[in-house]
Amino acid sequence: MTNIPITHMTLYKHGVGFFERRARLEGEKVELSFRVEEMNDILKSLTAIDWGGGQVLGVDYATPQSREERLAGCSIRLDDDRSLRDLLIGLRGRKVRLLLDQEEAWSGILLGLDELPDRQPVADSPVSLLQEGADRVQVVALGRVQAVDILDERGAEDLRFFLSTALTQEEYRQVTVRLTPGEHDLSVSYIAPAPTWRVSYRLVTEETDEGPQALLLGWGIFDNRLEEDLEGISLSLVAGMPISFVYDLYTPFTPERPVVEEEARVAAAPVEFAEAEMTTAAEPPMVEAAMPQMFARRGATMAAPMPAPPPRAPISRKALAEAAPVETEGEDLGELFQYVIGTPVTVGRGQSAMVPIVSADLKHRKDLLYNGHKLPTHPVATLRLKNETGLTLERGPVTVIEGGEYVGEAVLPFTAVGGEIVVPYAVELAVKVREESGSRREIRGLHLKGAYLHIEEWDIRWREYQVNNRTAEARTILVEHRRTSRYDLFDTPEPRERTDEHYRFEITAPAHGESTLRVQERRLVRRRESLQKQSYQGLQRYLRQGLLDRRTYDRVAEILSLWEQIDERKEEIDRVDKERQQLYKAQKQIQGNMGALSKTGKEGALRARYVGQLEETENRLRALGRRERDLNKEIERLEQEIKRRLRAFE
Repeated sequence: MTNIPITHMTLYKHGVGFFERRARLEGEKVELSFRVEEMNDILKSLTAIDWGGGQVLGVDYATPQSREERLAGCSIRLDDDRSLRDLLIGLRGRKVRLLLDQEEAWSGILLGLDELPDRQPVADSPVSLLQEGADRVQVVALGRVQAVDILDERGAEDLRFFLSTALTQEEYRQVTVRLTPGEHDLSVSYIAPAPTWRVSYRLVTEETDEGPQALLLGWGIFDNRLEEDLEGISLSLVAGMPISFVYDLYTPFTPERPVVEEEARVAAAPVEFAEAEMTTAAEPPMVEAAMPQMFARRGATMAAPMPAPPPRAPISRKALAEAAPVETEGEDLGELFQYVIGTPVTVGRGQSAMVPIVSADLKHRKDLLYNGHKLPTHPVATLRLKNETGLTLERGPVTVIEGGEYVGEAVLPFTAVGGEIVVPYAVELAVKVREESGSRREIRGLHLKGAYLHIEEWDIRWREYQVNNRTAEARTILVEHRRTSRYDLFDTPEPRERTDEHYRFEITAPAHGESTLRVQERRLVRRRESLQKQSYQGLQRYLRQGLLDRRTYDRVAEILSLWEQIDERKEEIDRVDKERQQLYKAQKQIQGNMGALSKTGKEGALRARYVGQLEETENRLRALGRRERDLNKEIERLEQEIKRRLRAFE
């Protein structure tokens, strides 16, 4: 058990606390007790300072072993139900003084204890002692032994070690801070695992002469999981998320080392490194917020039976603000923000507490916000405030009270000073929103370059919001529409607000009526198509749409006509080639027939006719060859003409 109390505690949101103990004391050591699972953080962070001029000589702690491992070399072991007998057995061979009844004392070397059978009284068990300065063994009944003085220093040390080890529970470890002799003003600080602190808010709205006002009340909630009461400590609650980790410093570890053989070597020359630039870190600014009053929780009471209930006092901003003082300062720590509680805090062991951390009057306005991805069909009643509390607000639940009544709740987001607070607290069921969406493409322009038609067209997306108001009053809705990367608004009302991810469009629906908002976005897409793949119908459509002028249309049409002529020549070449293949096939058949005929008689006459047919096919093949050459020349001429005309578009 520690003998130096906690005086300050800082709690964070990531399961770690910073603790400071401080006290004036005398002596040469201070003992602290920690859970085993806390030891790595303790060894990583423990800092001890003697503000009274003394010195901290060192810090000791038990090696992480089981109780049996720690007692392995101890000569004395005491069982829970036979401590004296085990002590006498463990002191065998050591010098002791036995103090007996009737003020008698024997000194000598203890021989041991002879235990009797179970049925005989334990007090009759004989204790044997070799008398000091003589060769006599004295025997006395165990029941006469009133005290044992251990005259052997090793035996006394083993007994003290056993008792110290036995008193240390397996789940706790003792840490000893060793000091120089004299008086000390000692502070010990460290980090250790601690439950995260939480925050809850109340938001009380009223209509005033200065417009709508809201009282924002914040309570910090934390738990005392320590093995001691906290009395009058200073408390800080830190918003943000510092980097933290567990590093095993407690468990002994001996790494394996490689074996390296000796080798001949040459002495190394001197090595130099350039010095680093010196930088000075700026101190974080201090932000101090002037805080209004805070309220205390009031207990509910049961009214006694009577003819009429007592008049009800509604919850108001004034009543809550005057209920309890708030003495909290805010300190900006760069990436973190700290609530410094100005009043001492007392929390019993195993208890939890709520401390007021913020109370401020803020102007607000009400909006109906709709976001179909977060809540389909209906908008949400929302309070909009600016964080002018002077404090960074940690994320936490908020209960909304209006006109003295509960109207809803929400989660207040993490909000820096000056940021906007959006509190959606209730669903407006009397207003319904229906969505429709679609997309299309529209050509913006085109131009000719070389053999390609370069097209610019709009990729358009649209979404329509239809608001149906079934209330007796006109309702204005703020519709959140997700912003799409690389898309721009067009033919759409200007959004009233913008966030990082959304546009907010305002739409007013009349009483018992409907209203429609159409949001259109577009991005420019560029592509190209081969001019040769265009059709006259497509060119005529571009001409009608004004994307092509008449002169360009005529020039492109002429080029398409040339490509059609080329296609016609290629088709004719295909026909020539097919006819040639047929002639080759006929020649082969005729030559086969001729091989079986003689050169005289009727076979000779038939053979002569076959020769004439072969001559005719040869003449036809030569004519087809000339036609193919003429067609290829014509194609080449047309291609050159197309290239010449296309160069005019470059």
